[in-house]
Amino acid sequence: MASESSLSDRRLFLFLVLGEGVLLYLALLGVDTLASARHQRLDMPSLLARGAVLLTVVHFSLYYGEVYDLRAPHSILDRFLRLGRSLLLAALLLPVVYYLAPPVRLEPRLLVLFLPVAGALIAVWHALVFWAGDREALTENVLILGTGHTAQQLAAELLRRAPLGFRVVGFLGEHADEVGRSGKSPAVVCTTAQLLWAVSSFRASLVVVALDDSRGRLPVEDLLRCRIRGIRVEDAPTFYERLTGKLLVSDLRPSWLVFSPGFRKPRMVLASRRAAEFVAAMVLLVVLTPLLGLLALLIRLDSTGPAIFRQRRVGRQGIVFDLLKLRTMRADSEPEAGPSWATQDGDRRITRVGRVLRALRLDELPQLLNVLRGEMSFVGPRPERPHVVEQLRKVIPYYDERHNVPPGITGWAQVRFGYGSTIEDAERKLQFDLYYIKNMSPLLDIAIVLDTVKVMLLGRGAR
Repeated sequence: MASESSLSDRRLFLFLVLGEGVLLYLALLGVDTLASARHQRLDMPSLLARGAVLLTVVHFSLYYGEVYDLRAPHSILDRFLRLGRSLLLAALLLPVVYYLAPPVRLEPRLLVLFLPVAGALIAVWHALVFWAGDREALTENVLILGTGHTAQQLAAELLRRAPLGFRVVGFLGEHADEVGRSGKSPAVVCTTAQLLWAVSSFRASLVVVALDDSRGRLPVEDLLRCRIRGIRVEDAPTFYERLTGKLLVSDLRPSWLVFSPGFRKPRMVLASRRAAEFVAAMVLLVVLTPLLGLLALLIRLDSTGPAIFRQRRVGRQGIVFDLLKLRTMRADSEPEAGPSWATQDGDRRITRVGRVLRALRLDELPQLLNVLRGEMSFVGPRPERPHVVEQLRKVIPYYDERHNVPPGITGWAQVRFGYGSTIEDAERKLQFDLYYIKNMSPLLDIAIVLDTVKVMLLGRGAR
């Protein structure tokens, strides 16, 4: 559920969830023991079954309450509010679950006692984990081989994740006059020729090779000795990908793409995916037809023009198709100034109903027809308009590579980055799109769909 987003996020997520599971089972055992002491003997099999259901709902609520959102630091108050929101969601969901499955029902008096205890234990557990992440004994010391743009980008990502177990102890420059230089990042501690000394002195457990040009300049023998001593050595693009859940497009070498694993998808897997998407799109269209009809009526009542909006988009292999959406702008919005990205806030072209549809992502529902026709998938890079593609492919390296898979209704870039309205945003989104293309799998698709539902419920990132 935590998606295949990043090395640090995934590791911490698993640690948090496993610890929570143990603590919550102990809490349930405690409250059940107190309640059963006066009446009957403890029924352990029943307790395990009820606990499994209870923990599933609680973890689901914590996920959708964004308690596990580890991509940015939060204040203590913010974490407290997220936890409270999650427990409230669990309190609302559990009666529904118990109505559907009475055998796993937890008595109301136990539930009332359990939820506050669970909240306190989760708060203490998370505080301990993040406190431990700041302790040097539990921190992974990282040396970065290089001082250029790639090295600086990597250091910025590692520093942002410092509470999650990473500590950049310094850079290794290629020239002696670089030693001691520092800005906002850690200093250049020595030259690349002193790699073994730096590893020993700073107790590094990881060396990341981030030289902008490593041809003939790589200390191969010293790196080999590091590997033999049990110290991890990774190249910057691979480590950056695992750390952040995106590719380092601006500094990516073609040779890395050629030799890096991934990208190849067996035909049987692609055929099975297409068949499953066809069936799912058909079922969803049948189920959602009444809703689509109601939304179309509201659009027509709110403004003049057709309810369904067609827009030319670039799909797989560069083939242009008509993308279908519920209209969210005035019918005459584009002739005024030609095609343009929607602004972040207050775009006057958006109608009142359209603003709600965009916030909840309901304007994308007609794209189920695009999925039926094979023009789109449920998950993939979002398709752009032809004139935007022509503009971006000239300035962003590897931009056309995103057209090697069918575009999606939702995608990795949508749930990790959100909406983009500039060329810089498009480049950052491409980093996520290429990561998805390289690592696409059923599990990653499920994670993206779960994140998409969360984004829809919270109304995040809409334009």
